[in-house]
Amino acid sequence: MISYFDWILFGLLGMGTFMTFVRLLKGRTPADRAVALDGMTLITTCLIVLIAFFEGRSMLLDVALVYAVLSFLGVLALARFLDGGLR
Repeated sequence: MISYFDWILFGLLGMGTFMTFVRLLKGRTPADRAVALDGMTLITTCLIVLIAFFEGRSMLLDVALVYAVLSFLGVLALARFLDGGLR
């Protein structure tokens, strides 16, 4: 059974995802957009972990771990690209 605290937690994470999405769209520099993308992947990883906790499915923890590693590698590649690539 999901309590009121859980609904508030999911609502706050949803609002955070929305705000980082707005920052992703309205970022002034590509670095701002990259930070917003990293924040959004972090928040969605937290959502996957919370869903795994509430549903009692340990497989979703593996999915969250793979998603976090891939998003980290993606942000590293984006940072390398924004920095000018391999010199």
